[in-house]
Amino acid sequence: MSSVAGLTRANVLASEIEKQILDRDFKPGELIGTIDSLRARSGFARSTVAEAIRLLADRGLAEIRPGRGGGLFATAAGPMVRIRHTLLAVTDAPASVAEAVAVREALEVLIATDAAEHRTAADISDVKKLLAKLTAAASKGRTPFLLANWDLHERIALISPNQTASALYLSMTRFVREHAVAATTDDDPASAASWLQIRVEIHEELVAAIIDGDTRQVKKVVDKHAGLLTE
Repeated sequence: MSSVAGLTRANVLASEIEKQILDRDFKPGELIGTIDSLRARSGFARSTVAEAIRLLADRGLAEIRPGRGGGLFATAAGPMVRIRHTLLAVTDAPASVAEAVAVREALEVLIATDAAEHRTAADISDVKKLLAKLTAAASKGRTPFLLANWDLHERIALISPNQTASALYLSMTRFVREHAVAATTDDDPASAASWLQIRVEIHEELVAAIIDGDTRQVKKVVDKHAGLLTE
């Protein structure tokens, strides 16, 4: 196993196993290994392997099953699976991208309700234009849509008077943008079109609620948007 500057051995091992899970070398429910087998495979100490297993479990990529026949098993859900469902293809630092997405999602309702409470005429004009661009981008494919989606959400974040929350949200979004290559494709054009249409409609609802200053509706739409990430 190779080492990476700035990372502990446990992080290195966890990242290598993480990549195998994301590449579907291990399917959901499939045994990755036991502490002993992973120790033999990696050459790392038992304590290092145990810490790597904890990191993978914390990220939602694997689960520990005790007893006979137990060990570390790949799971069907988790931050990186959610990233796959948002159709991100990342260049590197997948765990960090997952964490950035999680922070961004946690801030979404605060950012959006702030926007509904504090939007100005100029904000409304800008958001409407970006929504129109997002709608047009949907006809060009997932990657153009994803870029337009980020542009819209970044502009919404700028409305919030909470400078700390806004800065953190923008920082997380830009970190993801820097590490994303593109949106992954779908072999079924009808499925891809349906995926895009649903998300265009969600953003139309969000923008309408922000313009109306309807914080209750904003929260409902944000919840609906979050639900799409785990489909």
